[in-house]
Amino acid sequence: MAKTIPEPSSSVFVALVGRPNVGKSSLTNHLVGEKVAIVTKKPQTTRSRITGVITKGPVQYVLMDTPGIHKARNKLDSRMTQTAAASLKDVDVTLMLFEPAGDFTESELTMIGALQKAGPAVAVINKVDLLDSFATLEQRKQQIRDFGCFDAVTAVSARDGTGCEELFALLKPYGNEGPHYFDDDAFTDMPEKELVAELVREKALLFLREEIPHGIAVVVERFKERPDKDLIDIDVDIYCERKSHKGMIIGKGGQMLKKIASAARLDVEELLGVQVNLQCWVKVREDWRDNEQLLNALGFSKP
Repeated sequence: MAKTIPEPSSSVFVALVGRPNVGKSSLTNHLVGEKVAIVTKKPQTTRSRITGVITKGPVQYVLMDTPGIHKARNKLDSRMTQTAAASLKDVDVTLMLFEPAGDFTESELTMIGALQKAGPAVAVINKVDLLDSFATLEQRKQQIRDFGCFDAVTAVSARDGTGCEELFALLKPYGNEGPHYFDDDAFTDMPEKELVAELVREKALLFLREEIPHGIAVVVERFKERPDKDLIDIDVDIYCERKSHKGMIIGKGGQMLKKIASAARLDVEELLGVQVNLQCWVKVREDWRDNEQLLNALGFSKP
């Protein structure tokens, strides 16, 4: 009886790109099976490149969820757009997500132009659960095929999982043989402190008024396990751009800040598997999104 030769180990590095709110973070979380990227209905939720890791036997998939490509309005936006563009150079294949209908944006067309030079790429039409016509989907697929830069065009729903598992088979051929870069049980390369900061920012995005959330940054200043009990003390600073915004984030009698912190604490405890004492403070840093020094200090490094 012939021996079965084991499949050699390999890794596939994948960049997820697309317009804001197209579902990159939702798809990343679904494929990873863990929450590594925050998700809200507000655009431009993801600010930096977030890495999700999935190991399926000999193949390790490393997903880089990038900020949504959009027209820059400040220096933070410029860095976000540069991060998305730089990701194309660091990966084996790019997954570009599209809405199931509607016009393509100027930023999308710019990214497609970059892919026509950079390649290889696979197009993913997300939110197919919203479509009521097979013909509409086929028309969208043909529009994307006509760009001529995608090896394949597929359709998924990150919300209900339709078509998501099939993506691994599409991505596998782009892998490179060699040892895995991460432990097989790892699901992200993000430090715990960074994950905690993102969870706090997610709750702020969910609960605050439209004009405030994108003007905030969250930094974990203390992350310390207590030696005498199974508990972690975490101190978080929430930075905003206006004194008036500080009042809104804190809320009447501190109610809004308590709401943000309480909701974040539940997610942080689930993430870390331990009880957490989460304390949040709000500080003003005027126009930090247009200040190069503050962007660097708050962790938004240039790609």
